[in-house]
Amino acid sequence: MTNTLKQFMDEQILLIDDELYSLVDSIQAPEQLKESMLYSLKAGGKRIRPLFVLAVNQLFNNIQKEAYTVSAAIEMIHTYSLIHDDLPSMDNDELRRGKPTNHVVFGVALATLAGDALNTFSFGVLARMQNVSPEIKVELINLLSVAAGAEGMVGGQVLDIDGESRSLNLDELEKVHVNKTGALLRFSIESGAILSNASENERAILVEFAHHIGLAFQIQDDILDIEGTSEELGKTAGKDVASNKSTYPSLLTLEGAKKKLNEHYEIAISNLSKLQGDTSLLRELTEYIVRRNK
Repeated sequence: MTNTLKQFMDEQILLIDDELYSLVDSIQAPEQLKESMLYSLKAGGKRIRPLFVLAVNQLFNNIQKEAYTVSAAIEMIHTYSLIHDDLPSMDNDELRRGKPTNHVVFGVALATLAGDALNTFSFGVLARMQNVSPEIKVELINLLSVAAGAEGMVGGQVLDIDGESRSLNLDELEKVHVNKTGALLRFSIESGAILSNASENERAILVEFAHHIGLAFQIQDDILDIEGTSEELGKTAGKDVASNKSTYPSLLTLEGAKKKLNEHYEIAISNLSKLQGDTSLLRELTEYIVRRNK
């Protein structure tokens, strides 16, 4: 990681977290519910999706205050999805980011409701943004509902569950991850451009960029499930292999998965070259998530 990227991440993650925690602290809700919501928000995480909002926003102009609000909304959606993924009825995981999962600490009912609360609150956060036109707010809310819902992340999770009972081919596996992992990442990148009033052509380039880094991100996840340890990953390693789940290494071999990862990475980077302005931060952030070891 370069000093430029490290400085950006160190500074911006603090600001993202301040926005997240203050938003949740401000709501009128039962204290045990807020405690459960904050437990998972404060459990760590790389804040990849919020960082992409800010990096894209910075590409076009200085980072806007509203970009932190959008970042917080995205992280709420992401965190809710992790809480629900870990539930006994889903992946039944007891470890997340190196800590006991939400339902282990708070019980299944409260964990489920904390996820529900984070999900719904995120849309209210977008609706109440200041200094953003009603048209942009509606567009962001609509796009997030698509990315996070049946046409995006939730739909991808259903396809993923279906894949646990049968072997998927490569096209089916890609469809799972374009929705389950890629949709929210795509929204993160596109929303930074929307806030900056980027042109339709610039947005299209960034959406294509997001498509490929979303797939590269997931392929690296599959590789780390094999090569990483639970301590390194902060979650249970080797679960995909143990459950005979369809993954990129299982379909392409480990070396084939690494080759496919590099293909998506190279295409993503080539898209950045089509944009005006300094894209070095986006390049470094892309390399960071593709080459990460946890």
